[in-house]
Amino acid sequence: MSSKIGDKYFNFEKILHLIKRDVKKDVDVIVLPEVWTVGWECKFFKASAEYLSDSETINLLTSVAREYNSYVLGGSFIEKIDEDTYLNTCPVIDRSGKLVAKYSKNHLYSSYGADENRYITPGESPVMVDIDGIKTGLTICYDIRFPEIFRAYRKAGAELLVNMAAWGLHKPVAWETLTRCRAIENQAYMVALTQSGQISENEWNIGHSRIFDYLGNTISEIKDQKEGAMSVSIDFSKMREYRKECLIMNDIKNSYEVKYYEKVV
Repeated sequence: MSSKIGDKYFNFEKILHLIKRDVKKDVDVIVLPEVWTVGWECKFFKASAEYLSDSETINLLTSVAREYNSYVLGGSFIEKIDEDTYLNTCPVIDRSGKLVAKYSKNHLYSSYGADENRYITPGESPVMVDIDGIKTGLTICYDIRFPEIFRAYRKAGAELLVNMAAWGLHKPVAWETLTRCRAIENQAYMVALTQSGQISENEWNIGHSRIFDYLGNTISEIKDQKEGAMSVSIDFSKMREYRKECLIMNDIKNSYEVKYYEKVV
């Protein structure tokens, strides 16, 4: 999705249009990109913020979940806690329309002129949710650069990893490599979903979303700045058998303390 910067209600209409056009009812889970409600322009974040108890975004996602009989991983919106605290939050809605969990972005992108940390407070912990028996680990955008959070999910039993992003066009190698690596190193299916479209005069989202299997193979994708849905049906049985044969989790050491030998002159 290409969000219109700072225009929440325009983006509400667009997401409903895209879902109606491209998503079949009774799919198990619908996943949306990061800050689809407002677009990636941090100075607009606070103006779009909502309290969880009175959230128009949650109300919209609730109606989608009920209509499509689907779980919804709601990308992210800006959650207001108080006048000084704002979170970049992914809501998780079950098929009945109930908010069952939320994950707030743990790592804030504040490099190369980006200043998310000026507006947003980092989340406190990883969050894993059960989607019809599939343990699913949630991350948002810049979290992808921190393999520790993904390994924590794997150790906790995750079979599906999700990263919902608004990733910049000028970082294609990092996006393509890191998302694939998280699947391979954790022997898990990986959904890497990012916005498309223009952010500002000289900045664009990468517009290339993919789903990887547990070997790092691309099994579905949407690219070239197109808006719409990618989809796939996943059978987790092969992944579970593979994990029994390739026992990398058994070979992880409890500690990787570095021994440093200083050069003696």
